[in-house]
Amino acid sequence: MTEFAAIIPILIIVLSACAAMLAEAFRQPGERMRIDGLGLIGLTGAAVASVFLWDSDATAYGVVRADNFALFVNLVLCVIGILTMMFSDEVVEREQLPPGEYYALTLFAISGMMLMASAVDLLVMFLALEVLSLSVYVLTGIRRASIAGAEASFKYFLLGSFSSAFFLYGIAFAFALAESTRLDDLGVALSSGNASPTFIVLAVALMAIGFAFKVSAVPFHMWTPDAYEGAPTIVTAFMSTGVKAAAFAAFVRVFLSPLEPLRDQWIPMLTVIAAATMILGTVVGVLQTNIKRMLAYSSIAHAGYIMLGIIATTETGKAAVLFYLLAYAVTNMGALGIVALLGTAHEQHDELRDFAGLWSSRPALAGLMTIFLLSLGGFPPTAGFVGKWYIFSAAVERGHYWLAIIGALTSVVSVFFYLRIVVMMYMTDGPDMVRPRIPATAMAGLALATIAVLYLGVLPTQVLELARQSIQTIF
Repeated sequence: MTEFAAIIPILIIVLSACAAMLAEAFRQPGERMRIDGLGLIGLTGAAVASVFLWDSDATAYGVVRADNFALFVNLVLCVIGILTMMFSDEVVEREQLPPGEYYALTLFAISGMMLMASAVDLLVMFLALEVLSLSVYVLTGIRRASIAGAEASFKYFLLGSFSSAFFLYGIAFAFALAESTRLDDLGVALSSGNASPTFIVLAVALMAIGFAFKVSAVPFHMWTPDAYEGAPTIVTAFMSTGVKAAAFAAFVRVFLSPLEPLRDQWIPMLTVIAAATMILGTVVGVLQTNIKRMLAYSSIAHAGYIMLGIIATTETGKAAVLFYLLAYAVTNMGALGIVALLGTAHEQHDELRDFAGLWSSRPALAGLMTIFLLSLGGFPPTAGFVGKWYIFSAAVERGHYWLAIIGALTSVVSVFFYLRIVVMMYMTDGPDMVRPRIPATAMAGLALATIAVLYLGVLPTQVLELARQSIQTIF
């Protein structure tokens, strides 16, 4: 029973995905069925199960471990999933997306994300990666009539296949080192000092490439702007937060546990990647006029910030990674949720000019969007400010002064493209356009995201302490 307990949150999500598919089978053509309710029930159940499993450290068959680290990530993913469901009903109806497929794929992707965060075997981690990847590939091109969506999905699939191959080759070299794919066996083999240096370099480098692709780190970021722009905006919101959270969770579990003795070998590599990621994401983001592409490059820059916490390898940096994932998730979900809700059946309204005069027509949405943008830019008293403060503090504590300086400077530059949207909303007269009605469920989701952003910015101590305790369980 203890072994079964470790996979209960994942199993709940999978069952809710199956229920969504069954509901689609019984839905009459043209009938509007609230399938999102099944997703909300499943996600809430998974969150409750994760809370009940706290401190249990249950293990399923030696390959899935429900330690506090995995359970914290589960809760972050449940928050992302719940917000996605709350924003989706109106968007799915308006854009005529197949509801059963959409909700089932979203839930299956979340189950893969949860499994990826809790896997302590590299092959199980790879299988989880494929479950979430295949779901997200299809979600990216779920608007079958959209040429841009099909192109984005195809690019994402091709590049994702290459990254999966790199990761699988890394697992092969790790198996050659340890004669096992278990993370604890790999750690023992590396600590023995008898491992082949060539195999170590190849295993670390190839696995790092696989993870870097999923978190949109430079130079493996090429898919991100096209995929984010071509996908439905609500899918962009989901994959920009959920995929990043799951990939960084696996990144942390592999690199800060069995591979930590080799940190002198992989820190220089990650340092260069992090610096390039922060700089490119910020500089190219300044040039964008499409908000989804702008937030795609913003997502790339934020991946660089989170990598600083991994590079620091301090207690503060490790905890800051989990805190930042939560802060970024609620912030970016809120911002892209508003973009998704303002679209219409014929136009996504995701260009910068489409936000002109939003304050005069929808003051509440303009105010909420401002809070989310200020959080992305790192203004106090928002979650983004606290997350960046602890990330940069950890880098300074470890002596990575120039990385902290690059992070601070790029964060300041990024404020320019966030404030461009604010200026457009408040200080520019907009054209006459139809602003769709925002349903009560979606407004409740925006309110929850706003409360989370402000709570994490004003009272972060308790969540930071929880993150610190959680991440210690992987060592």
